[in-house]
Amino acid sequence: MARKATKPARKAKQPAPSKKPAGKTAAKPTRAAGKEQPDRAATLILGTRKGTLILRRGKDGWKAEPLGHPGVSVSYAARDPRTGVIWSALEHGHWGPKLSRSRDCGRTWEDAPQIKYPEGARYIDPFTEISQNKSRYKAASLMKIWVLGFGAESQPGRIYAGTIPGGLFVSNDGGESFELNLPLWNHESRGGDLFAGDGTGKSFWSGGGLGINGEHAAGIHSLVVDPRNPKRLLVGVSCAGVVETTDDGRTWRGLNDGLRMDYGPDPTPPWGHDVHFMALCPAQPDHLWQQNHFGVFYSSSGAKKWKIVSKKGALVHFGFPVAVDERDGKTAWVVPGRADDQRMAVDGALCVARTEDGGRTWKALRKGLPQKNAWDVVFRHALDIAGDCLAFGSTTGNLYFSRNRGESWECVGSNFPPIHSVRFA
Repeated sequence: MARKATKPARKAKQPAPSKKPAGKTAAKPTRAAGKEQPDRAATLILGTRKGTLILRRGKDGWKAEPLGHPGVSVSYAARDPRTGVIWSALEHGHWGPKLSRSRDCGRTWEDAPQIKYPEGARYIDPFTEISQNKSRYKAASLMKIWVLGFGAESQPGRIYAGTIPGGLFVSNDGGESFELNLPLWNHESRGGDLFAGDGTGKSFWSGGGLGINGEHAAGIHSLVVDPRNPKRLLVGVSCAGVVETTDDGRTWRGLNDGLRMDYGPDPTPPWGHDVHFMALCPAQPDHLWQQNHFGVFYSSSGAKKWKIVSKKGALVHFGFPVAVDERDGKTAWVVPGRADDQRMAVDGALCVARTEDGGRTWKALRKGLPQKNAWDVVFRHALDIAGDCLAFGSTTGNLYFSRNRGESWECVGSNFPPIHSVRFA
């Protein structure tokens, strides 16, 4: 069996690493009321069940551009802020997961070089291990491109792709080639180096993601680059937890202290946590937020320690997305849902909740949102923020926008396909 990932066809020359120290976390800044970012907040990119949809906001309101990838499910779509290229992660029913990109703001699209697991890549299916009292080794193939992430300005060619079954792929040439990060793939938490043999036979990464083939496996859905140090990347895995590298992917460690997993015999294990989504405050990067299957968690220590800031039975507890204020790390938004058997708006009334004190208190924001017969659920990538503007979309095809930090909402449209992701451009 091959032990190394296939080499990319071309490699861009890498910039010399910065010698600038990471620096300290910024002090809490003041915020100008009502200020928004017009460049980003005026364009929305949607990944939907029926294609990629770009909407632009003008003086007459929102206008949708022609649909990209019509009829094809798009799990995630976003714009690379460094190059302006828009990327879409497609889920072809026949051809499987693929990448597509547009270099002209969505007017035309082209197939991008595709992601492929290297020959000999395997993973352990822990569900078989539990049900049959033995490990089952499965050949790794691409089941879903769940999220895309972009490196810092000092990494002009760096693009990340989080996938199911739990592989992190990295490009250093602007997406012309992708390579599996082997140190994370071979991490001891998922059984060790299975290229060399059967490893430990034990994996703590389990099936939190559903692939296009209908199989469940661990999946990477959150990619958080530390703006002070681009060599530091935090990865959210369902189900495994939070994993961190500080040396550009050469070594990894778990950061799950304080998280809970209430369905297991040990409620605070080091691995196996069902992170739904994770985000940080760009101006205060030590402040991170996580919507977890078992509540909302907050860290002011760079994820070294997590604290639960929600309560079971309260409005704010279960959900999928979380958005963090760009300047104030104690301010965040979630979209509450009812778990586990319903997965819809709480009591049929759609709302967003905001905290401005690190989760000690939450305010329900309902103005402009339906308060009767609303069955929406909002997926983990379907809430975004740009300045004081927020937007979210639901699996029932509703899209909402707020220009005042969620105090009031306007419905952009209610006849969209099921919405998988919402991102400001």
